[in-house]
Amino acid sequence: MDDSIQVWRRPEVVEWSQWLLDSYRQCVGQELMQRVGGPEAQAQALFTAPFVVVSHGTQDDPILNYGSQLALTLWEMTWEQLVQTPSRLTAEPVNRAERERMLERARVQGYLDNYRGVRISRGGRRFLIEQALVWTVVDQAGHRRGQAATFSRWTFLEPTESRHMLPAE
Repeated sequence: MDDSIQVWRRPEVVEWSQWLLDSYRQCVGQELMQRVGGPEAQAQALFTAPFVVVSHGTQDDPILNYGSQLALTLWEMTWEQLVQTPSRLTAEPVNRAERERMLERARVQGYLDNYRGVRISRGGRRFLIEQALVWTVVDQAGHRRGQAATFSRWTFLEPTESRHMLPAE
């Protein structure tokens, strides 16, 4: 595996992974995943987890800044494409107002669970996510840094395909 694939080793990704994990624990009251080893080992475990994790920053038009390997696969993006994508583009225009309302509820409450909504990949593939949990990401000083979501249930909406997990590559 080359370094371009191992984005979880980058210092900024290791730091963000810690903020994701710490913020989840703080908001939800439990761990997102078992935390074993140091920050880099945890960053690798989060990146390769068997569930989707995706997040964006706090810009006026928030840009995605993290996606686990499963998120990259589901949204059909490379890491470099993901971190240049406004998060609103993960939903079709018709679903963006609903998505914004959900994000605002999560901002106010700290987190929102059992979210359900339609998303679209870079290649135009539509999928319904279910039982997603959205939370506010904060740093060690308690400053809001963005929002994140995790889920492990989705269904592709093409008429010929309906499955909840992507095939192993």
